[in-house]
Amino acid sequence: MQTPIAGWHAHVYYDPAATRPAAEAVRAGIAGAFPDAILGRWHDVPVGPHTAAMYQVAFPPSLFAALVPWLALNRQGLSVLLHPETGRQRADHTRHALWLGTPLPLKAELLPE
Repeated sequence: MQTPIAGWHAHVYYDPAATRPAAEAVRAGIAGAFPDAILGRWHDVPVGPHTAAMYQVAFPPSLFAALVPWLALNRQGLSVLLHPETGRQRADHTRHALWLGTPLPLKAELLPE
């Protein structure tokens, strides 16, 4: 049985010392083009399963067809993890994940099954 996708998350990864301006430009572009997307806090240090600085963008399934191509073309060379929200955190961040750019390691063992 297929689990419904309640929403999507994009984790935009950056280096606070080197690529934060690029991450700021991507964030501003998302805010301007996709007002229904929810921009999360900046995390200049790794948090949870993430091994690099990042911020999260939460968006409804209805934005996927527009937001993901926009990110593909406007991510400024940054790595972006895209994953569905199905309530299965470990699977969502690993088996069901999509990457734009270079995939980064995750500490998947920190996520519940």
